[in-house]
Parts: sequence; structure tokens; C-alpha cells
Amino acid sequence: KYDNPFKGQGPVLLATRIEAPKLPTVLGYGHGDVVRGLEDQWTKGKGPWITARDGDRLYGRGTADNKGQHTINMAAMRAVMAERGGKLGFNAKFMIEMGEEAGSKGLKELVQKHKDDFAADAFIASDGPRVKQERPTLSLGCRGAVNFDLVVDLREGGHHSGNWGGLIANPGFILAHALTSIVGQKGELLIEELKAPPMSAAVKAALADVEIDGGDKGPQVDEWWGEPELKPAERVYGANTFNILTYWTGTPGRPVNAIPPKAVANCQLRFIAGTKVDNIIEVVQRHLKAKGHDLVKVVPPPAVNDGTFSATRTEPDHPWAAFVQGSLQRSSNVKTAIVPSMGGSICNDIFTDDLGLPTMWIPHSYASCSQHWPDEHILMPLTRNALQVMAGLYWDIGEGGTPKKG
Repeated sequence: KYDNPFKGQGPVLLATRIEAPKLPTVLGYGHGDVVRGLEDQWTKGKGPWITARDGDRLYGRGTADNKGQHTINMAAMRAVMAERGGKLGFNAKFMIEMGEEAGSKGLKELVQKHKDDFAADAFIASDGPRVKQERPTLSLGCRGAVNFDLVVDLREGGHHSGNWGGLIANPGFILAHALTSIVGQKGELLIEELKAPPMSAAVKAALADVEIDGGDKGPQVDEWWGEPELKPAERVYGANTFNILTYWTGTPGRPVNAIPPKAVANCQLRFIAGTKVDNIIEVVQRHLKAKGHDLVKVVPPPAVNDGTFSATRTEPDHPWAAFVQGSLQRSSNVKTAIVPSMGGSICNDIFTDDLGLPTMWIPHSYASCSQHWPDEHILMPLTRNALQVMAGLYWDIGEGGTPKKG
């Protein structure tokens, strides 16, 4: 157990099994923290805090993100050891953190301080969704994320809409017009400095046969929304996206006949590796000023929503990526989908940059699992398939033939 160097943040656990120094070492990862339960909004299962099966679905907070996923990997390791007479055939380390949903605060500093403890030859973990339920997916990195707020704060208190309408400015309208200068009518990003760098040939080739599938009960892709020159998979895994997470003005849910004094939009940019985001607040503020939106201020988000992640990626032609891809394909008899950067964000930079590891994420969920929302769940058929491919992968690593150490 390692105490977090940041006060108030959760600890990090590390399990280590060294079978022989000459064998490859694989570092695994999971996070035990979850988002808010939203207890009063669940319509399936038994609420967020009790796992409950309904047909092919297992409901509960953390089933998909992330307890269910890293538990599958642990179970797969256990199965390999049972079959191999108590041996894995490789060295294994497995870490669990408790602060991923809040930006993994303190994890980078902790790992940097204890680099030797976390050292490995490759990083293999699971988070996020497959591109299709039945298609094993290999994600080689993640998009980054940065949150910020757009605020229009005009005055103290609201004023009667009959007496003051047409006389004083409404911050809701001012903010709405500012937002439409950032994202166009069809979802295209309008700030040139926030757009993604061009996709490499390797990334474009990897995404050529990837299709987005939310499942029978998931949302359908809006083909008309997003960057117009990109295919749906490229919009998620090879581009940057700007989104409004919440937008409020007045008294939402309790409207009154008054012009509100303030409007706030909690916003987020998801970005791929190579995007310059060190001065994003200045970039957005400069853009708004140039468009005449001087009353809109761009500010850091509240502490509850200030998680920031870097964008990192292992290249698709890395030897470890090829090894893992081949194993997944042999175990499933299905062509593995290669995703250069998963759509979501996670602390991947700690493993690529601080530990210098190739990172392979093998997701065990699907796009309509309702993670971060009421009715979060995993699919039992997908879980069984995930156990199969992970046991096959760990078995193959123990058989030898992995990329040479160093």
C-alpha cells in the first residue's frame, strides 16, 4: 500500500509476483473509485450499490467502470495459474488506485517516487468500451481531457421579466451566442487552434475498418454531426471534440418570471496526442474576444470537475501491440479492432511517459453500458468472451515469444 502524496486522495495498492528475473514483467491496472451513485434515477437492477443480474445484464455502479473490467483480468490470471500448476510463466504486477474519476491526483508523483516498484516491460489493462460487442478491441492510448467553464455574470440578483425585459441583457442569450462561435450548427469545431493535428497514415489505416456500435438499445450515430470530412470512428479516435457538460441560467427546474443575472456552461475538450492544450483557457478567451463576446469569461472549473488528463499513444506498429493483437485474434477467431486512442481519458501518460512502457488497453464493456449514468451495467456474454481472450493473452505471454526486454 502506498499513501497518496496529495492530502485527501486515496491510496494506491500494488501486488507483485516475480517468478524469474529473466521473464517479461507485465503491469496491470484498475481503479476502485466510481462516480456518484445517482440513486434516485436508477430504473434497473437494485440501485447503484448492489450488483443485480437481469437477463444478460449485470447492473451496479462500477460494473463497467472499472471494477468489473479489472476483476475479469484478475480472474483470467487465476485461471492461467490453475492450468499451469500455480505458475503464470511471466512476472506480474497489478496496481489499483482510488482516484481515477477525479483525475488520478497524486498518482504521477507517487509512481515517479517509486519507479522501481512499478517498473515493467509492458502495460496491459482494461477500461472503456469495445467498438462492437462481439469484436475484441485493442486501444493503444487515450484522448486527453481538459475542463473549463464559460461564465456570463452581469449583476446581482434577478429582475422581473415584465418590467425589465428588453431593458437589461439576458446572460443566457449572450452565453448561447458565444458557444455557437466555438461549435458550428453540425457539431464542427470552429477554433482552429483546438483542432486535432492530421492523422498519421498508420492511425488512419488502423481505423479503416472500425465501426461504432452502441448495441441494440444504444444511441445511433448521427452521421451529420461532427467534423464533416471524417468517418464516425475517426471523429472519436482521431479527432478533438468540444462538449457542453452542463448549461444553466436562472433556476433550472423551478422557473420564475425573472431575467437571471448569470449563466454558466461547464465545458470540456477531448483531444488526441499532439494537440497543444497548455494554454487552452487563453486560446478560448482570445477567440471569444475576437468574435465580440467580451462579456463571456473563461475560467477553471470547480474542484469537483477539475480532472485533467494528457493524451498519449503507443504506435500501432509497436512489437508489443502486434503481439497482443495476434493473441486476441487467435483466442477469439475475430479480427481485432485497433483503436489508436480510446475516446475517453485516463492516466495513460504515467505509464508511457514516466515508466516508458508500451500501453495496451483491452476493453471489456460496450458503448451503451451507461457508465457515469444511472443503470450502469456489463453484458454477461461479453464478459465471458473477455475472460476467454484475456486468459488466452496471459497464457501466450507465459508461453514465450514476447518482444525482447529493453
